[in-house]
Amino acid sequence: MNLPADLRAILEAVRRVGRPRLVGGGVRDWLLGRDAKDFDVEVAGVDFETLQRALAPFGATDIIGRSFGVIKVRGPRGAEYDFSLPRRESKTGAGHRGFAVQPEPNLSDADAAARRDFTINAIACDPFTGALIDPHGGERDLRAGILRHTSAAFTEDPLRVLRAFQFAARFDFSLAPETAALCRSIAGTFPELPVERVWAEWDKWATKAAKPSRGLDVLEQTGWLAHFPELAALRGTPQDPAWHPEGDVFTHTQLCLDALVTEPGWRDAPPATRRLLSFAVLAHDFGKPSTTVFADKRGAMHWISPGHDSAGGPLALAFLSRLGAPHDLPPVVAQLVLCHHAHQNTQPGDGYTDAQIRRLARRLAPATINELALVMIADACGRPPVDPAPTLALIGEMRAHSQRLALGASAPRPLLLGRHLVQLGHAPGPPFKPVLDAAFEAQLDGAFTDEVGAVAWLENYLRALPSDLP
Repeated sequence: MNLPADLRAILEAVRRVGRPRLVGGGVRDWLLGRDAKDFDVEVAGVDFETLQRALAPFGATDIIGRSFGVIKVRGPRGAEYDFSLPRRESKTGAGHRGFAVQPEPNLSDADAAARRDFTINAIACDPFTGALIDPHGGERDLRAGILRHTSAAFTEDPLRVLRAFQFAARFDFSLAPETAALCRSIAGTFPELPVERVWAEWDKWATKAAKPSRGLDVLEQTGWLAHFPELAALRGTPQDPAWHPEGDVFTHTQLCLDALVTEPGWRDAPPATRRLLSFAVLAHDFGKPSTTVFADKRGAMHWISPGHDSAGGPLALAFLSRLGAPHDLPPVVAQLVLCHHAHQNTQPGDGYTDAQIRRLARRLAPATINELALVMIADACGRPPVDPAPTLALIGEMRAHSQRLALGASAPRPLLLGRHLVQLGHAPGPPFKPVLDAAFEAQLDGAFTDEVGAVAWLENYLRALPSDLP
């Protein structure tokens, strides 16, 4: 493993007082061929005070908890490394936090690893020889792409089910059948979890997934899908095979999510944008279960879902609010859900009017047309073997038109403001609002495109009013 030079120096000092091992996600990521970013070190054969003295010369130390035996070292260039003692954990109460932790410096590697959630996270590495300490077969499971619990103590912490959910999505892994069975046995403990911990796992799914559908598979296999009713309702909701040969709405959503994360607009985006897009695609058909009917369409009977975009917006808000999402996220996701069929009434080659694009950008705000286009692309690609090319052409026209109007990444701003009315000699007050609203509507329709034109429009509009503004 390619370790930072400052960490190597610390490890050299620590080996004089104990037996350091690299543990956890850093080892896992290294074995997966990824850059290891988090370096956690477990040090056996030393007491807490001696370990603290050995670490003190290398930077500020933060004792996270003497009872947990964890010391965080903050290096001179902002790096942080966690050093801990081997420890046992025993269940003392309900939920994720109901544990008593007892550091045991002389605990064996196998016993220390047994407290970890999955075998892939229970692999240790000797930092000096590179030798793996893998008492639970984690490397084998890594190579097979399997998430498997380390011990029966897995059931003591319900958060581990949601960790399985996001790990499966991040690494494109499947869940071992025996681990799925354990998860089902504790499905009733979900309410014990703090909402902030639930959100943290969903956030990792939304921002880091390589194959998001794997996470939804885990929720379904474990019975935990029932805790997210808007999502559970998608399973079994039919779609007409003429338009959706892939299956029900749940399957369609999975395919859409997997298509999304292959798009450069998602892959190259910062976490905030990834989060927004992932949840928008997840929720884009939340309205279908309540609107799907078998009815006549174009002279034949089909499964149709009229108005499902409008029905889905409020459901997206409710879903994300219960997850504990940041307050600014649900309204933006809801706007993308409400508008994800905005291209449906346009035919390839017909094009969009300037007014259509301006009004769409305004309706979407604070979401953008560029973000909506990615949601639409994912939706179009989630219907194999249907060729998405015609729909992608429509989306491309919409995106290109928005770029020409400089509205791909923002909504139109009013050109006419209250100061223009004041400059014409009118006193500020409530009568300004209907005038400014009318001006903005005219701007969206293309009546003017710059400030000079806006003022000319205003003068004409005021002359036509039945009574003067004060």
